[in-house]
Amino acid sequence: MKETVIVLDFGGQYNQLIARRVRECNVYCEILPYTADIERIKEIAPKGIIFTGGPNSVYDESSPHYTPEIFGLGIPILGICYGCQLMAHALGGNVVSAADNSVSEYGKTDTEYKNDCVIFENVPDAGVTWMSHRDYINRVPEGFRVTASTAHCPVAAMANDEKKLYGVQFHPEVNHTEYGRQMLRSFLYSVCGCKGEWRMNSFIDETVVQLREQIGDKGVVLGLSGGVDSSVAAALLSRAVGKQLTCVFVDQGLMRKNEGDFVEETFTKLFDMNFVRINCQEEFLSKLKGVSDPEEKRNIIGTEFYNVFWNRIRESFGSGFFAQGTIYPDRIESGKGDAAKIKTHHNQVGVPKDIKFEGVIEPLKDLFKDEVRAVGEQLGLPHELVWRQPFPGPGLGVRVIGEITAERVKTLQEADAILRDEMDKCGYSKELSQFFAVLPGVKTVGVMGDARTYDELVAIRAVTTDDFMTADWAKIPYDILGRLSNRIINEVEHVNRVVYDITSKPPGTVEWE
Repeated sequence: MKETVIVLDFGGQYNQLIARRVRECNVYCEILPYTADIERIKEIAPKGIIFTGGPNSVYDESSPHYTPEIFGLGIPILGICYGCQLMAHALGGNVVSAADNSVSEYGKTDTEYKNDCVIFENVPDAGVTWMSHRDYINRVPEGFRVTASTAHCPVAAMANDEKKLYGVQFHPEVNHTEYGRQMLRSFLYSVCGCKGEWRMNSFIDETVVQLREQIGDKGVVLGLSGGVDSSVAAALLSRAVGKQLTCVFVDQGLMRKNEGDFVEETFTKLFDMNFVRINCQEEFLSKLKGVSDPEEKRNIIGTEFYNVFWNRIRESFGSGFFAQGTIYPDRIESGKGDAAKIKTHHNQVGVPKDIKFEGVIEPLKDLFKDEVRAVGEQLGLPHELVWRQPFPGPGLGVRVIGEITAERVKTLQEADAILRDEMDKCGYSKELSQFFAVLPGVKTVGVMGDARTYDELVAIRAVTTDDFMTADWAKIPYDILGRLSNRIINEVEHVNRVVYDITSKPPGTVEWE
């Protein structure tokens, strides 16, 4: 179908980042767990294979390994960190613990390269790499040569040019490694012979053709949340089959201010489809009355959403297909642990047994989030929707701490709208990965108009992060915070105090509940 590179995952924290870097070089890439059978790899016939890092030691027999047969397939292989050590260990080299020799390395490390190695042909002879290893290679396998080193690591990279096998002890996929992207590009183009045919515009054209062939004259129903993934899926399906698509939008009253109207306007004016909006704010609030426990709230919101959505499908939709906004990270098989598992995700919805579809359509299932955004922009979706920040499945239900009432939701919506307006006005929203308001359910004493008040406290949360696995609280300038606090207190009823959350992740999480 297309030239493909496989990332074989041995439990590395950067597995998805490696795949994204490969795709940034316009080469299609898939992630497989280390438990994937070699026959599956042969069937794919990839142009190249990349071994990821991992937290284990290759000399521990209980650690992830792979059949040495893979090195005899004639397919170029690049091992990264643990993947490099695994290659050395499997082919007769020696890997030992760095603890006894004080040569373990973490963080930015000065590294020297041999430019006669194809991996380093387009980089200077020295640079900074990102290291994270407790073990190291002290003897390379027969047929290999050392192609990079550091002050403490004798084998920072190795190569067997004849068999097209390469290993690097550092992580070229992270931004901290200078020239890391050039190194990956050299592997893909100079070693694997890739042509770079993976493009988003070709993806749209090819997917539209495939969708038309698959759907034919049948109908398609899609649950549209207003989030990035389901919105892009809706736009793509609309281009393919137009009025054959029915989008069902459940407005449970827990979205941000005017967001339901924005979603409806976008998809009724810009796209050819049947748009169904279900306004069920009162039903959700009645189910949530008196409930304060966050897990119970999540369960109620999820269950009620499921019931409302599928009841409407039963009432009005005939035969056809069910579409979902599943993207690639939602369905990646993990290489961690002894058993590969696929995580359950809110984009992958279970279909009730009494509803029969021709099949399930997931037009974005091979794309990462940044690729989904690129497709959305090319399809003409509004910028503010395509670049929408992460929003929890239960919506504001987990940002209103304690019991959810219509009044408290409105208070939070107004405060959050002011926050977004101020961040956009000063241009600071571009500096933030995520920001939002929280209603913690705390009342405090205040003085407003020479009178004592006892009203709500609003908390502001803003973070910066690359991957949301860790996050730092954003250092928003004091003058912006001051303006923001003043507006919220003066413009939002029943609020007399604003605080700023300066907790990083860990120990906190991005969301409060």
